[in-house]
Amino acid sequence: MSEAASSGRVSPLRLLQATTLVSTLDRFAMPPMLVAIATSLGVPLTQVVTAAGAYFLVYGLGQPLWGFASDRYGRVRTLRTSLVVAGVLSLVSALSPTVLVLGILRGLAGGFFGAAYPSALIYLGDTVAPARRQQAITGLMVGVAVGTAAASAGAGLLADVATWRLPFVLTGSAALVLAVLLRRLPEPTPTGTRATARTSLSAIGRSRVTLLVLLFAFVEGVVLLGALTLLPTAVESAGASTTVAGAATGVYGIAVLLGSSWVGRLSLAWHPARLILLGAGCAALATGLLAVSQEPAVAVVAAVLLGLAWPAMHSSLQTWATEVLPSARAVVVSLFAASLFVGSAVGAIVVADLADAGRFALVYAGYAALAVPLGIGAWAARRRWHRPVEDVEP
Repeated sequence: MSEAASSGRVSPLRLLQATTLVSTLDRFAMPPMLVAIATSLGVPLTQVVTAAGAYFLVYGLGQPLWGFASDRYGRVRTLRTSLVVAGVLSLVSALSPTVLVLGILRGLAGGFFGAAYPSALIYLGDTVAPARRQQAITGLMVGVAVGTAAASAGAGLLADVATWRLPFVLTGSAALVLAVLLRRLPEPTPTGTRATARTSLSAIGRSRVTLLVLLFAFVEGVVLLGALTLLPTAVESAGASTTVAGAATGVYGIAVLLGSSWVGRLSLAWHPARLILLGAGCAALATGLLAVSQEPAVAVVAAVLLGLAWPAMHSSLQTWATEVLPSARAVVVSLFAASLFVGSAVGAIVVADLADAGRFALVYAGYAALAVPLGIGAWAARRRWHRPVEDVEP
């Protein structure tokens, strides 16, 4: 896919980056405000953590449906429709009177926002040659980086100076605007007949390496997304304000932005297995530091390391997901995203009581213990795998 679109048109990559930006804004708006929401609604922190977990759970479980829908109705049409519904749900969730209503509405919003990122990945898988695919996918991290930084710092600040409800209004409005702008995104031309849902699932079930990639995504969701989701709350537990905690977490977005450019260049020379090992090492070091201390200064260092881990390991696993079974690419990518966010949700639910009790040292020690076998296992598996011959130039 050319970086520049035809005359007078916005580059498809820029539109896809905007998609990842808006979806990331919504996804990371809630974590910096967990304490503020709990205080405002008069409920224990564990209930709000569970509500945040519901977002990731529905976000993840809905992924396969978006893969099937994009195969049947088209990539762009599915993406635009999901953003309209997600935007409306996000706006309505700002009016939530109770944590139960908030959890339900945020969960539903997460389900529809869930179409955004995998749709962008599938689009790149359809339109970018394999040799340049990881670099293009790493380019999506620009949207993730800006969205994460803005949500982490901005949501906490807005919760402090105004209300925790305002960020949901902003992300909902942004989704509706983006749905209109995506009219400019051309629908990719299908290459051959797209597989049916049954055929795709059958092929995935027979592919051991595909199932292994999905397992890696699940564990990565527990470690990387889990560590990031609880980071603002962990920093607040050390005595920092919501604004300071959000700002410390916002450094993650800056690190992803800078790291994405660096990893994009490395991907042209390094084998993906080396990038996976690099990312896992950064994740293990970050969570190990947070197991020792949750002070803001330590959190900043950890956020930088997590921000490097994301483009190095996650983009490598994502690229692998687009290549491992080309005949069922949309469903594989959707299941990959599902595994990632279900892993995050399961992890959040498992550690909710520990977080409520302020036992973040134990939580992050667990994340560090998982990061090591994840990195070694994914490195070894990716090192042995070779791209199928049918994954040719689009």
